Amino acid sequence: MADHAHAHDHGPATRSASSIRKLKIALALTFGYMLAEAVGGWLSNSLALMADSVHMLTDVAALSLTLASFWFATRPATAAKTFGFYRAEILAAFVNGIALVILSIWVVYEAVMRWLSPPEIHGNGLTIVAAGGLIVNIIVLKMLHGGHEHDLNMRGAWLHVAGDLLGSLAALVSGLLIIAFGWLWADAVTSILISVIIIFGAWRLVSESVNVLLEGTPSHIDIAKVKDAILAIDGVTGVHDLHVWTISSGIEALTAHINHDDSVEHSDLLAVVRTKVHDEFSIDHLTIQMETAGKEAEAVYICESGTNCFEPTRPAN
Repeated sequence: MADHAHAHDHGPATRSASSIRKLKIALALTFGYMLAEAVGGWLSNSLALMADSVHMLTDVAALSLTLASFWFATRPATAAKTFGFYRAEILAAFVNGIALVILSIWVVYEAVMRWLSPPEIHGNGLTIVAAGGLIVNIIVLKMLHGGHEHDLNMRGAWLHVAGDLLGSLAALVSGLLIIAFGWLWADAVTSILISVIIIFGAWRLVSESVNVLLEGTPSHIDIAKVKDAILAIDGVTGVHDLHVWTISSGIEALTAHINHDDSVEHSDLLAVVRTKVHDEFSIDHLTIQMETAGKEAEAVYICESGTNCFEPTRPAN
């Protein structure tokens, strides 16, 4: 017996309305101040500001890519794409992470060159523009807060903005140091510091995205505990071919073969397993093959979230 649970009510479509509205506002604010930082960095001759404006350019691309991926994720499944386009989010998160790493490496290189030969920098202009950028980034970061914790794509956008916030803070500090002490090298040092922080966060984003694309076990799920939970159910005698992977952020899938004795009916055990896996591990996409006394079940049941289980030989309820 196979239990195939499609978690339609847990996908990107349910969160897209609120997320898209926030992302559009964040995109408009980011694009506007990107132009301001580019002009301010050029006038003040500050690498920190120019690097942050380039970073903001990647933010604009990242936010646009996130919006596009949300749209793709809401498209219905097809015969060629049976899970729909949920993975578009993961691809976008992967691209965002790679862009962050490449940008940060470029900033480090430029900062080292400037450290060796510090150019003249206008501290007052640098400080004013950096302070404005800090305020804008705080507003945008607060808007995106909450959606980034369980969504890799939103986390990518959040990391971009968080990097910008730290970049604006670093630029502000370097501006104050230049005004107070004339330390021109502060611009380069703070640029390197923030780049290292960005690379650390971006690398985690890339590694998690790759794990999803390779269908690895989600980091927050212990597959041994999943197996033990199923084995603890009355009537279950064995579990094999157990796999858990991520379809998209917040949507995990599970397949397993479950051996059981004659003390329980297939349909009763199916309901218990489905409820237990959902309650303890929040997994709703299930494909479970029931096996008894060396033979597989004759009936196949399909279960979808919000509906009753049914046999594919008759219409769903």
